[in-house]
Amino acid sequence: MNVLIDNSGLFVTGFKNTGILFVISAFFALVLGTVVAGMRVSPAPAMRGAGTLYVNAVRNTPLTLILAFFALGYPKLGLPEIGFMNAAIVGLSLYTATYVSEAIRSGINTVAVGQSEAARAIGLPFMQTLTLIVLPQAFRSVLPPLFSVFIALLKNTTVAAGFSVFEAGAIRAYLSERGEPLLPGLLWVAVIFVVLVLGILTPLQRYLEKKWRVAR
Repeated sequence: MNVLIDNSGLFVTGFKNTGILFVISAFFALVLGTVVAGMRVSPAPAMRGAGTLYVNAVRNTPLTLILAFFALGYPKLGLPEIGFMNAAIVGLSLYTATYVSEAIRSGINTVAVGQSEAARAIGLPFMQTLTLIVLPQAFRSVLPPLFSVFIALLKNTTVAAGFSVFEAGAIRAYLSERGEPLLPGLLWVAVIFVVLVLGILTPLQRYLEKKWRVAR
């Protein structure tokens, strides 16, 4: 407990930045993943091909390499500087969006084909059929795998510590510099991550499952 109390500022700042990384990355990953999932089920072969190429290329690339590119390679392209924090958000969003896309696509496949056919029969184009008929039902069925992806994202934020982002994964290095015992510090980091998952994400998942189950 002394390690946590004596270095409370370190823990607060580290987990505050972890929260920022997680929330912003989860938002962009959800938006991009939904768009890519729509591309993957599009009737246009070019759209399906582009979506498949993106998912297979990014999902099969280690997250460390993606973050290394945005932290070390991107600045050498002569493009506007975005800083290590924003670079980590971009990398985490692009990487997580591939898993979000596949989770949503699996949900789309659970929607009865007859509903899409009925929508087309009344004259709805593909985009309206997807956004008004298919996606609302798909999201209900993919909440558990979708939250598993977001829990993995929360833990993946610690990789950003290797690229000059001060978040929870970097607390160990700062404790070492201060001469504090590392094992209790790492245990507190692990405990706080468990609390974040069990205290926030899991109740949120149950709330949404209960709400949308009633809405059916």
